[in-house]
Amino acid sequence: MAVFGPKANLAVNAALVGAGGLFLTLLLMIWVVPVSGYNTLERYVPVQPVPFSHKHHVSGLGLDCRYCHATVEVSQNAGMPATKVCMTCHSQIWTNAALLAPVRQSLAEDKSLRWTRVYTLPDYVYFDHSIHIAKGVGCTECHGPIGDMPLTWKATTLYMSWCLSCHRNPAPHLRPLNDVFDPHWRRSPETPSGAQLMAAYHIHPKTLSDCGVCHR
Repeated sequence: MAVFGPKANLAVNAALVGAGGLFLTLLLMIWVVPVSGYNTLERYVPVQPVPFSHKHHVSGLGLDCRYCHATVEVSQNAGMPATKVCMTCHSQIWTNAALLAPVRQSLAEDKSLRWTRVYTLPDYVYFDHSIHIAKGVGCTECHGPIGDMPLTWKATTLYMSWCLSCHRNPAPHLRPLNDVFDPHWRRSPETPSGAQLMAAYHIHPKTLSDCGVCHR
């Protein structure tokens, strides 16, 4: 007399397939999820009080980055525009647009707009916009194709390995200072080489990967 019935093999095979599927799912969660866009929030577009378009204002109208981010050359923080900066133009154009109602309310109540951060670094990481600008690192190196974004999304992981890849080999990421704020800049045969720019900006990669550069 058989100990196991005819369906025993089917049950065992199904259990093995299920266990294998569970194992692969766990591997996927352990190895893939941490580096996926879902976890890093890459290409994530947070909700903002006003649907500001860099594509319209920068690429369309030709506004310089420094018009809104006024402290990017002199401070750790790039700065956000005060409502009065927005109203420099919007007191004359699109004055009654519904989507700009929060801007008008902000001015009337003298309360700053509460923008949602797109890029967030841990408290133990020190980042200074001004030194990167002074060394010829363009906005698009970190912020991606910002001039073509109708709504601002996160373009990079900001992982330590991502930062170190640039610090260890900065040459390909450098450009002439006059082109730092050009969102559509492309390297040309007339552009100084990376080595030439590193020499001009006094950049020494051997010290850029020291822990104290970013962790102070």
